[in-house]
Amino acid sequence: MEKWDEIIRPERKFFQLNFFSIFRYKDLILMFVKRDFVTYYKQTILGPIWYIIQPLVNTIVFTIIFGKLAKIPTDGLPPFLFYMAGNVAWSYFSVCLITTSNIFVTNRDIFSKVYFPRLVVPLSNILFALLQFTIQFSVFIIFLIYFYINGSDINMSFNMLYLPLLLFQMALLSLGCGTILSALTAKYRDLTFAMSFLVQLWMYATPIVYPLSLVPQKYQLLVCLNPMTSVVELFRGIFLGQSSITFYQVLLSISVTVILLILGLLFFNKVEKNFVDTV
Repeated sequence: MEKWDEIIRPERKFFQLNFFSIFRYKDLILMFVKRDFVTYYKQTILGPIWYIIQPLVNTIVFTIIFGKLAKIPTDGLPPFLFYMAGNVAWSYFSVCLITTSNIFVTNRDIFSKVYFPRLVVPLSNILFALLQFTIQFSVFIIFLIYFYINGSDINMSFNMLYLPLLLFQMALLSLGCGTILSALTAKYRDLTFAMSFLVQLWMYATPIVYPLSLVPQKYQLLVCLNPMTSVVELFRGIFLGQSSITFYQVLLSISVTVILLILGLLFFNKVEKNFVDTV
């Protein structure tokens, strides 16, 4: 009987994640980031310029429909900056969520042949989405400076330094929700078709096209159970100087994010050993 030097088995404990082993695969994470970038834009004409076109088109459409036609108030902020701030923040989260939720479908061939910590893939997705966010955020800053120079009522301050914390929360939230959805999409393929619809519904449940101040007081707690409500409002607050989010609503958002992350990792750890069998 042939003897093996090492046998790799799936973890059997209810919760056991070896973060040190993930760190050992940091080069693989960077390789996946490069792979995704090349795969997405190798045969495109405009390439990463699509990162700029997407938020600009969405912002223009929102400004015309919700700002000019529907005349939804924007807390005294320039409508273009109001909608662009929401679009840039939401875009990063939605890209992380969608790519993470499909990891066991899009990477089934690799997972069935090579062993590595499966969390490497969603982490690489988060870093890849960060490249997109950096480009879109740079465009947002250009418009922000333009409106500020032209006398718009914008209160910029050192609160901008809190941006990494918002990105960190969005990354954790997308990781938690994405790992739950990835397990479900591996077994129920219908969810892959419903993901875009679900993300669209989630966007309208988030103050992207309207400010939180427009929500009646009795419904604000329910709206703030959506962690992205706090993130989008804080994003506008630290860059545009206007937000109605409260400290307790921020704490609620962080608490929900942590709970979803823990549930996601627990669920991920429980079903990881059967993922290859179901895809």
